[in-house]
Amino acid sequence: MKLDDLKHAQRERLIFLDRCLTWRGMANRKDLIDHFGISTAQAALDFRVYLSLAHSTPPTYDPVRKTYIASIEHEPLAPSGLTEALDILTSDDEDTPPSALPRPERKADRRTIALLHQAIRSGKALHVRYTSMSSGTDEGQWIAPTRFTSDGESVHLRAHSFKHGEYRNYLPIRIDPDSSFEEKPIDKPLPEDVDWNTRAIIWLRPKTGLSDEQAKVVRREFGFEGEWLRVETRKALEFFFDRRWGLDTVGARLERAKTDYEPI
Repeated sequence: MKLDDLKHAQRERLIFLDRCLTWRGMANRKDLIDHFGISTAQAALDFRVYLSLAHSTPPTYDPVRKTYIASIEHEPLAPSGLTEALDILTSDDEDTPPSALPRPERKADRRTIALLHQAIRSGKALHVRYTSMSSGTDEGQWIAPTRFTSDGESVHLRAHSFKHGEYRNYLPIRIDPDSSFEEKPIDKPLPEDVDWNTRAIIWLRPKTGLSDEQAKVVRREFGFEGEWLRVETRKALEFFFDRRWGLDTVGARLERAKTDYEPI
């Protein structure tokens, strides 16, 4: 039996259990009962299934603490990072406000999103009014939406701008819901979206000027396996990558060593 063979609900409980053992080094049936509201019998069954899956590095039961302790050689059944671990590490907190900062919720007009999606599916151009943070609100422009994408925080629209003669990333929230949304067929094939179809292989290193010990910590923090850290994205998303990773900002801990490009 494998983790993927389980039904969704039980698989989610076993992943939670796995993260408890991975990040807290301990877990018991009460963790499952409190988190998922299941019965003691179901929690005991989940533990038996987990132990059968983790047979190579099984946790051991500590009768004094009445909990299972992860082995030193513990190998997670499912990969997870420190971000996913936060829920596990703070599950016992009763403090208010919560341990994690709230993320801004980006609003969007549902009708606008639907019309953009329909334009993508039908291969048509739309007339919209867009407000840019650099140039303000335009009087309206024709765009050919091609796909939705994300920078990890906000949803963006990739579209060809007939006004600017190039592909651009738009924030749907900045499209005026009162735009005409007039449709028209695209009379000739759109140019290739070269930046979208180009892979950017970014090689990162600790920021120049850090001490040897600081650089060592940065390498450990970001999971370097060699001199440089290799990260891939699309050339069209490089701007968002730099901003999300905090490159070229005051206090940056990483910088580009080089960037390679290759067609996708």
